[in-house]
Amino acid sequence: MTSIKLYNTKTRKKDVFVPIESENVRMYLCGPTVYDRAHLGNGRPVVVFDVLFRLFRTIYGAGHVTYVRNFTDVDDKINATAQARKAAGDPRALEALIQERTDETIGWYHADMDALGALRPTHEPRATAYIGPMIAMISDLIAKGHAYEVQGHVLFRVRSYKDYGALSGRSVDDMIAGARVEVAPFKEDPMDFVLWKPSDADLPGWNSPWGRGRPGWHIECSAMSYELLGASFDIHGGGLDLQFPHHENEIAQSCCAHPEAGFAQVWMHNEMLQVEGKKMSKSLGNFFTVRDLLTQGYPGEVIRMVYLGTHYRKPMDWTEEKARDAEATLRHWRDLTMDAEDRGLVDDAVIEAVADDLNTAGAITRLHALAKTISGKAQQDCRAEKSLLLGSARLLGLLLPEMGDWIKGPDLSIWAEKIGELRQAAMVNKDFSALDALKTALMAAGVEVRMTKAGVEILPGPDFDPDRLEALK
Repeated sequence: MTSIKLYNTKTRKKDVFVPIESENVRMYLCGPTVYDRAHLGNGRPVVVFDVLFRLFRTIYGAGHVTYVRNFTDVDDKINATAQARKAAGDPRALEALIQERTDETIGWYHADMDALGALRPTHEPRATAYIGPMIAMISDLIAKGHAYEVQGHVLFRVRSYKDYGALSGRSVDDMIAGARVEVAPFKEDPMDFVLWKPSDADLPGWNSPWGRGRPGWHIECSAMSYELLGASFDIHGGGLDLQFPHHENEIAQSCCAHPEAGFAQVWMHNEMLQVEGKKMSKSLGNFFTVRDLLTQGYPGEVIRMVYLGTHYRKPMDWTEEKARDAEATLRHWRDLTMDAEDRGLVDDAVIEAVADDLNTAGAITRLHALAKTISGKAQQDCRAEKSLLLGSARLLGLLLPEMGDWIKGPDLSIWAEKIGELRQAAMVNKDFSALDALKTALMAAGVEVRMTKAGVEILPGPDFDPDRLEALK
């Protein structure tokens, strides 16, 4: 069996991955708070974990992997949207407006992540469906002395967990000095965080031993992961921005609630995303949602390819140049594998790259090598190589049939024939001027002209202009 190595934030090194149960590899990814469209940075952990999901399914079998990604549907921004609709005259109850908003946003999220080629996880729990388990866990933490109730709030005693800060490598006192913590006069300690908070009549709430209220953010993931994966599971992931305080708080809650277990064995964090070398922000005018890019004409497969071109633990820079290169590459690969049979074969070097801490950039380099081998051969002589390229790309979630609609373009066969005729004539009379002139005109129209011993390929490039091509006729 292929040896998988993953960088573990907890151990600060790359370790050989050994699942707790080989018959059930379990992983959890912190999902979105569903108050608006997913931005470009939100899509990165989804694609990263999708590749890991695909790798595990390939190595262990599709029926032996459980992947959980939650929806946080209890949030002040969601409440604010619902309250605004009510203030605008909607007569429905606040709960109904909140349900409408979260259903709408989850629908958007699914559509956008589907467009990126991400498989749906095994489970996608909504926080609101697990209020009971959250209340049970909070009650248990109070009974064990790790939490306390005050003024309708329940707070976690951070200093009751001696290993708090181990994941991010900071002491509690350092965190107090350097972090922005919520100040409240009823806290025993500035670092204590909310497990439960009261709700007034204008906010959604559930009955609890501490009065009508709603859960804090951190307890949600602890309760949902416990219910769906158990007290100990293999991998927990998310963006680097979640390492503190969210993941630190999850560890503290879960390990205090279940001291006999280890919670997540491996912690994986992807780095942040930039746009054209700058931090993505609305103030800089470079803030994009995934849907923005899809609407602008960037195919989801192209966006995915750009994500995969940078190792997940390195900052990723979205640029138009990378998108153009990704589109040209995918067009070429799809053209090469147009008549390929998917035999389920994956190149050993591609598997090794992905198994080495998700080295997707290395895997893409290997795919380029496979494509070059095919391009250098007569097409009828490389059926096996085409199948291998197709199967290997699909391990990365590329060249999937359901993602290929964007590739359908104009019929350029007439130009391929014309170039072929001029090329053949030039080889005889040694006059390449007509061939070069047509090639230059086609390139000016955004058409890629590829001539090899095997023949001529004419493909629409990222700057394809059908009007300029029409003018050549």
